[in-house]
Amino acid sequence: MEDKDIKQNQDNVPEENVGDISQDTVQDQEPAAQEEVQQEDEAVKALEARVAEVNDKYIRLAAEFDNYRRRTARERLDLIATAGEDIIKGMLPVLDDCERALQVLRESEADKAAIEGTELIYNKLMTFLKGRGLSVIEALGRELDTDYHEAVAQLPVQEKKQKNKIVDVIQQGYKLNDKVIRFAKVVVGI
Repeated sequence: MEDKDIKQNQDNVPEENVGDISQDTVQDQEPAAQEEVQQEDEAVKALEARVAEVNDKYIRLAAEFDNYRRRTARERLDLIATAGEDIIKGMLPVLDDCERALQVLRESEADKAAIEGTELIYNKLMTFLKGRGLSVIEALGRELDTDYHEAVAQLPVQEKKQKNKIVDVIQQGYKLNDKVIRFAKVVVGI
C-alpha cells in the first residue's frame, strides 16, 4: 500500500515543479556554456588583434621597402649625373686659361692661325664638357642672383638701368646638370 501512496503522490505533483527542476539543470549548465562562449569570443578578438597587428607591420614594411627602393634609385641617378663632377671641376681652370689666352690673342692682334687654333681647342673642350652636362651661368647684364652669382665688387654706374645689375664678370660660373659647381664671380653696379 505504501507503494500505491508513493505513486499517487508522484502523480499528484504538479508539472510545474518538474519543469523547474529541468530549468535549474539548464541554468546550472548555462554559466559554463556562457563562460566557454565568452572565452571563445576573447580568443577570436585576440586573434583578430594579432592579425591586424601583423597586417599593419606588413604594410609598414612594404612602404619602408618602397621608400628604400625609390631613394636608392634617386641616389643612383644623382651619382650617374654627377659622377664626373670632380674631373670637370678640375678642368675648369684649363677652360679659364683658354678663355684668357683667346682674350689676350685678340687684344694683341696676334697671328690669325694662333687665334683659330686656340679657338678650336677651346670649342672642342667646351663641346665635350657640354656633352657631359656642363653649362655656363649667364651673368653679364642680369640682376644679381645669389643662387648663381657671387658679388666680389661694386662699381658706381651712371645709368639707372645698370643699377643692381652685373656690369662685369671676373670669373665665369658653371652648372653641371642644373647643380652649381662654381659660382660666377661678378661686379655689380650701384
